[in-house]
Amino acid sequence: MKKVSQSEFKRFDMAKLPQRQKLRFLVRLLSYGDVKKHHSKITKINMEGVKPPYVLLVNHNAFLDFKVVAKATHPHRTNSIVAIDGFLIGEKLLRAVGCICKRKFTKDLTTVKHLRKVVDSRDIAVIYPEARYSLCGTNAVLPDSLGKLAKFLKVPLVTIIHHGHHINSPFWNLHNRCIDVESTMKCLLKPDEMKTMNVEDINRKIQEEFTYDDYKWQWDNKVKVEYEKRAEGLHKVLYQCPKCMTEYKMTSKGNKLICNHCNKSWTMSEYGRLSGDDGITEFYHIPDWYEWERDNVRNEINAGKYNFSFDARVDSLPNAKGFIDLSKAKLTHNMRGFVLEGEYNGEPYRIEKSVASLYSCHIEYDYLGKHGDCIDLNTTNDTFYIYPEGTDFSVTKMALATEELYKHEMGNKGIIPDISDADDSVEKAVV
Repeated sequence: MKKVSQSEFKRFDMAKLPQRQKLRFLVRLLSYGDVKKHHSKITKINMEGVKPPYVLLVNHNAFLDFKVVAKATHPHRTNSIVAIDGFLIGEKLLRAVGCICKRKFTKDLTTVKHLRKVVDSRDIAVIYPEARYSLCGTNAVLPDSLGKLAKFLKVPLVTIIHHGHHINSPFWNLHNRCIDVESTMKCLLKPDEMKTMNVEDINRKIQEEFTYDDYKWQWDNKVKVEYEKRAEGLHKVLYQCPKCMTEYKMTSKGNKLICNHCNKSWTMSEYGRLSGDDGITEFYHIPDWYEWERDNVRNEINAGKYNFSFDARVDSLPNAKGFIDLSKAKLTHNMRGFVLEGEYNGEPYRIEKSVASLYSCHIEYDYLGKHGDCIDLNTTNDTFYIYPEGTDFSVTKMALATEELYKHEMGNKGIIPDISDADDSVEKAVV
């Protein structure tokens, strides 16, 4: 077989215009079972008289999100932004059901043009602006460019906020708990309202609407999860022990979260609360533990000490035909951002993502059961799935650090973080 250099890989055609949604019956059919099983309740607010075209912003916690959106928007056509790996199911099928391919956390004006075409066709443009499943059922950082997009498209801005989707199937343990869920669909702003608002005010409205906490929702509504292994995988998110402060030694089993360094353990209740088995509970609310870790990462960054370097396995996804094994590489993440250096078929490659070019990043836990946890870095024509080797790391910490590094650098420059301000000139790829 002929060896192909990385520069010869056929790239996904991002410029190809989106199709108007076909196979709506299939989308409805594939969604109906789960929507019914979870007794999905959709409350609509200010939606009287709101018909396509409109922009629909949706929070992102699980695959169930897509199915409930199909119910909420029926019988109208939708076009949804979907990451490149979603197209591995089949590019023709995904395009036929209205999907638009996007590489995560890249500045891409082509996608804006596609969204313009969708609303010009009088359809619904569906965007999951957090661009990843929530790690612990709370809102993730949003790009400030959403306000600019809303003003540009000049159609109603609608939101759907799901509650319970993370509790039903958390990102760190995808087992279906079969609980009832609910969603709120709301017309947040109409075009005539946005005319009189500046971008900052629109962003503020979006941010307020995208403030949610699934564990608080679970506790407040006394949603019971009887699944015996409900804590398994939680150590992927809660990687640092609050008793001994040790990182990367947490593990989990059944309904227990355990530190292998100091042997402290916590029990996760049927209502999502943690309790220390020694009688001392540092954090009963899971998102509080997660935000404590963020604070620790921020302190490390403020002290200028954040610095990691790993040997890693790397897969490339230049198109929707499958992964390319790029073998071993070196991944560095420090105060200057990410650098990935490797060699494929005798040709060196180097991917640089500066702090200013990434306001957040995407991670996966035990991605596809291949090589473990990974972080993916995207250029405009490729996606690199990077699996650090060893055990002394956490992709969760790397994700937190990416967000905090961006805020730190933009704050030092006196700039309000805005993904539209991310400088593409500092993204370099020799591939």
